[in-house]
Amino acid sequence: MTSILQVRTTEPPAPAPPGKAPRRRRGRLLAHAGLVLGALVMLYPVLWMLASSFKSQAEIFTSSSLVPVAPSVANYVDGWDGPGLPFWVYLLNSLLVCAGVVIGNLVSCSLAAYAFARMRFIGSGPFFALMLATIMLPHHVTLIAQYAIFRDLGWIDTFLPLVVPKFLATDAFFVFLMVQFIRGLPRELYEAARIDGCGPFQIYLRIVLPLLKPALVTTAIFSFIWTYNDFFSQLIYLSSPENLTVPLALRSFLDASGESEWGQMFAMSVVTLVPVVIVFVSFQRKIVAGMAHTGLK
Repeated sequence: MTSILQVRTTEPPAPAPPGKAPRRRRGRLLAHAGLVLGALVMLYPVLWMLASSFKSQAEIFTSSSLVPVAPSVANYVDGWDGPGLPFWVYLLNSLLVCAGVVIGNLVSCSLAAYAFARMRFIGSGPFFALMLATIMLPHHVTLIAQYAIFRDLGWIDTFLPLVVPKFLATDAFFVFLMVQFIRGLPRELYEAARIDGCGPFQIYLRIVLPLLKPALVTTAIFSFIWTYNDFFSQLIYLSSPENLTVPLALRSFLDASGESEWGQMFAMSVVTLVPVVIVFVSFQRKIVAGMAHTGLK
């Protein structure tokens, strides 16, 4: 039995016309130079804040240079002692609030998304549309009613108004994000789980939750960053010095009727950026992956 081996030869690609390759290189160099210039423009305020954190109070507004004349870490030492309490107390308060918000969003939003995506009940469609409509509702519209409810419950000046609502799936954006992901899972998985005797909650725990990891990571990261940087809600509900979070503590360095400690505020602002930068850089790929899996752009 003989076999015939056919050898196919491929012609090498035609060389680029003379002068075209250098033009491409120049175009790429110009594009990269433009991107670097744009990045420097956007980073300039951060660089100025970093440089100002090492300057004296008099030098901050008298010198526009990014290089301090006499660098000093006094602003970091004095700022860490805090405007009232040590600054680590405010960092701890912010991290506690962020932890509660992240846990609440992960649990409640995943349960609500599973119900909307795979369970059929009376009014599921209208309720889902109503939930999506709340995304377009400004937070300030419901602020007075919420404040009155929390005041009657005795929750003012505590972390409860910031954390408890998150356990009720109030962040419709994250519910929508997880619904899109769950709807993309094969239905055969649910049918196989039902044949094995799993109920709705067991399917959620054993099938949906493990596969929902990309969306859960995205939810956790955004919940942490948004809560950590939140100022308005914390300003409304928190007033005692021992309950203040990082955004409110930074505001305490500025005194409208007296002397403001700008250097200390800049120094502590640099310190507060560290957790956000670490979280974002560490999970940047997971954020992109979570968005890609949910179909959001």
